[in-house]
Amino acid sequence: MKTMIYAHRGASKLAPENTMPAYQIASESGADGLEIDVQLTKDRIPVLIHDENVRRTTNGTGFVQDYTYDEIKQLDAGSWFSSKFSNCSIITLEYFLRWFKDLPLVLNVELKTNVIEYKGIERIVYNSLKHYQLLDRTVISSFNIASIKKMRIINPSVSTAFLTSTKSRHLPGYAHSHGASSLHIKYRMLDKKLVKQCHKEHMPLRIYTVNRPSWMAKCFKLGCDAIFTDVPHEAVEHRELYEKQDG
Repeated sequence: MKTMIYAHRGASKLAPENTMPAYQIASESGADGLEIDVQLTKDRIPVLIHDENVRRTTNGTGFVQDYTYDEIKQLDAGSWFSSKFSNCSIITLEYFLRWFKDLPLVLNVELKTNVIEYKGIERIVYNSLKHYQLLDRTVISSFNIASIKKMRIINPSVSTAFLTSTKSRHLPGYAHSHGASSLHIKYRMLDKKLVKQCHKEHMPLRIYTVNRPSWMAKCFKLGCDAIFTDVPHEAVEHRELYEKQDG
């Protein structure tokens, strides 16, 4: 089985995370998919940004939910990474999906609802994915199990994933019982036993954030369904090397 490679927030070691340059570079890296983080502005526009506060990745301060989209798009979302990205702005989910829809890639949409609930975000994101006919190649993930449940109510056939960085006795069973169809775990949690449990439950297991070659090799060897990485170009090379050695 080939382990898929998702570019985590785009090629986020080469360009500012969750921006178009990061996704454009990632789309040409040989990765199988892209991962995006979605939050809502004050006027309920879904935008791509990881933190609830804009401080780390823009020249602004304050929370995403306190900005209208017209306000938040004025922020510089690139200079924190490098001055050559000073023209980067925070983009809407719709802008991203319009660009993404014709690419031969899969998508992971993370709903950032574990700190702020963003009431109704599940329906808003679902409608956008449906509009661009992307539901069949999208996984919707969240650390907030309530978001997974809401998404399954909207459409039980939607592919969902429970995100966690906390070990517990039977994670696949827990995720499954709460409506998740797959499991996304922090790389340090990965072991043979968990892979076996997931295979037994027919539950895809995807690992984040895998940047070191030694961890990539472990994921490939154990037969994980996918990894999320900030360095998709490197992961693709390591996967090719592993397949040659394994073959």
